[in-house]
Amino acid sequence: MDFVTYSSLKSLHLIFLVSWFAGLFYIVRLFIYHTEAQDLEENEKQVLNKQFTIMEKKLWWIITTPSMILTVTFGTIMLIGNPGLMQAPWMHVKLTFVALLIIYHFLSQQWMFHLQKGKFKHSSGKLRLWNELATLFLVSIVFLAVTKGTVSWWKATVAFFALGIGLMLLIKLYKRLTKRTH
Repeated sequence: MDFVTYSSLKSLHLIFLVSWFAGLFYIVRLFIYHTEAQDLEENEKQVLNKQFTIMEKKLWWIITTPSMILTVTFGTIMLIGNPGLMQAPWMHVKLTFVALLIIYHFLSQQWMFHLQKGKFKHSSGKLRLWNELATLFLVSIVFLAVTKGTVSWWKATVAFFALGIGLMLLIKLYKRLTKRTH
């Protein structure tokens, strides 16, 4: 595969990766608002439920899922065009995170279906934590793709967990600060 073709595929892969993550981040935000709307008065709740359902469906089926499909498609074409990448240990780790991200995607889809049926199984707090999991996937995938495994495994593992703990602490701090202002 020539450089221009590979670079074009890589560019398209990254563009759709960004779109996929934007969709994943925003859909869970909508889930949070949708869940929190259940505490409102009945008329307001009905209007918001209808609106959130429309927004979730459009975001999911027009942006998020097509972006996932195109990200995976362009990534697969790049791997086929450059099979030597499959020999690199960092690529195996990256693909493991991608597989986990795809599972995350379909679990989020399942949660969307539950919300549309009026089944609110998760608190807004749990949904906020769920949203941070996507951030950890993003950081891990990009970190591996850019460094190509040049950083030692134990340092990367410690950094990954430190980031996760840091994000959870920031969420708790945010909750405390917002409770004080209300």
